[in-house]
Amino acid sequence: MGTTDAVTTDLPDRSTVRSLLRLWPYVRPVRTRLFVAAFVAVVASCLALLFPLVLKWMVDGPISGHDPAGVWLGALWLLLLGIAEAVLFGLRRWLVARPLAGVEASMRADLYRHLQRLPVAFHDRWASGQLLSRGTTDLMLVRMFLAFPLTFLLVNSVTILAGVSIMLVQQWTLGLVLLAPAIPVMIVCWLFERRYSEVARQAQDQVGDLTTVVEESVLGIRIIKGFGRHRSQARAFRELSGTLRGTELAKARLLASIWAVIVTLPELAIGAALVLGTVQVADGDLSAGTLVAFLSTALALRWPVDSIGFLLAMSQEAATATERYFEVMDAEPESPLTPPSVRTAAAEPAGGPSPCPKPERGPGPAHAPVTGPVPVGGSEPAGGFATPLEEDGLRFHGVGFRYPDAVGDAPPVLDRIDLHIRSGESMALVGATGTGKTTLTALVPRLHEVTSGRITLDGRDITAMPREELRELVAVAFEEPTLFSATVGENVLMGAEATAGRDELDRALAVAQADFAHALPQGTATQVGEQGLSLSGGQRQRLALARAVVGRPRFLVLDDPLSALDVHTEAAVEAALRRVLAETTALIVAHRPSTVLLADRVALLSGGRITAVGTHHELLRTNAEYAHLMSGAEEDDR
Repeated sequence: MGTTDAVTTDLPDRSTVRSLLRLWPYVRPVRTRLFVAAFVAVVASCLALLFPLVLKWMVDGPISGHDPAGVWLGALWLLLLGIAEAVLFGLRRWLVARPLAGVEASMRADLYRHLQRLPVAFHDRWASGQLLSRGTTDLMLVRMFLAFPLTFLLVNSVTILAGVSIMLVQQWTLGLVLLAPAIPVMIVCWLFERRYSEVARQAQDQVGDLTTVVEESVLGIRIIKGFGRHRSQARAFRELSGTLRGTELAKARLLASIWAVIVTLPELAIGAALVLGTVQVADGDLSAGTLVAFLSTALALRWPVDSIGFLLAMSQEAATATERYFEVMDAEPESPLTPPSVRTAAAEPAGGPSPCPKPERGPGPAHAPVTGPVPVGGSEPAGGFATPLEEDGLRFHGVGFRYPDAVGDAPPVLDRIDLHIRSGESMALVGATGTGKTTLTALVPRLHEVTSGRITLDGRDITAMPREELRELVAVAFEEPTLFSATVGENVLMGAEATAGRDELDRALAVAQADFAHALPQGTATQVGEQGLSLSGGQRQRLALARAVVGRPRFLVLDDPLSALDVHTEAAVEAALRRVLAETTALIVAHRPSTVLLADRVALLSGGRITAVGTHHELLRTNAEYAHLMSGAEEDDR
């Protein structure tokens, strides 16, 4: 998996509020519970402001009047207020826990669903660790923000306003003393927000890079151990960990600096108010109860004020996590259908519109126009002769392709590919390494989109077909077989309809000579493990081939499907595969002569063009490049 320069936000134009507002569609279904939870938290926080008023009553009343009964009554009120506050905060926690877990699950499900719909080119550009970190760490930060900072930024703001109002009513001169640090604190918070957002973004991107290294090290553990590269991998991991550690320390320094300001300035103001209030009590201008209530209110506001720093920090991290999440969600997915304008542009060569080109004529009679019955596979099958129309089967019309991130002046990978695989015919695709064979096969199921020209199945442009329908018609088996952490049967039946059962599974395993599956500890119910690495390369390849043929596809695309098999197993698979190929239209990337002989005809791909088409024996006689490729393959086979 390639790395990606994660798309960073233009920080000068960045808006934390605007970023977080993008969460609203997910929050809307649970908004009632969140609003109720916020209201409950506000009430609970305001109850805490009643403690100073009760203390004022006790000091100026029962305590000054030496009334024990009044003191006990005040203590009872304080106990009841404390219990009510605790119950309300517990209720708030209960109200938000379940819905916010649902919000996180919904966002993660949407992300996973969207990743499945994104084109292969997107996954080629993005590192898997970056995607994993968005679906785990980033969504956890979003949930934490919705559960705590979102509520308490509101709660603490209301609490501070209410507390300041109470203090100004009690003694406005002392209240102004406590308000003096407000402007410096606001300036510091503004500066902190801008700087912290940059560092938070760096840290979350570095977590993605570190996740990528860990994932690659686990998946490639055999290579690392086989080449003794554990020290270099550990060194790379330590370097990334050290970079992340430095970024996290930078975050800690920023948080410490804002806390130093937010804690120190209000404490100095409280100290000044205490001195001034004591003088006023001594002069008889202020009652002792009022001073106690005033200072108690100021102390009750310490937590709302002190928490501003880390609430802002968590909000910034959540905003960054939201941006990273929507960077993926905003990526354009594969559309079910390609717009007509795009199809028209793709169908026109670079020089402008032209009629659909006919296939190039190559050596041998196989290129003669189809004017009558054509034997399928070169001989008459049990059902007689097939009579395909000119547009039947799989056809490439002037197809060109270049990768989206290719340099502007780089030649295309494929250029004006004209090829017709008739209905019921199998064609081998042969070429030197790097000529674009795998890329050409990937265009059929639209894993990549053609840059020019068009591909048709039985005369239908594949870009005009819903992708689901297209991929039901076309089955693929890649050279590198990919298996999932599931049972053997589940891996194979991925290539069939949901209603497929035991009969289809057994038939596919028999065709692919994968009967070894029945001898596994739990038979076809055996878990193959991550990437199927508990199986040999040949076993994985046979299961991938079984997956391709299990659904009896109308079109079959095989990318060198027998490369990992020994000679005897290959011969057995070929014998069974011939029966499958007689029932389908197939394009087979081949390197060995034995695989080429499975096909009715052969196409030679060279320099991004189809340079020759014919039977294996015809091309051996008439095409020096093909003869050279096959002679090398025969040497390899020996």
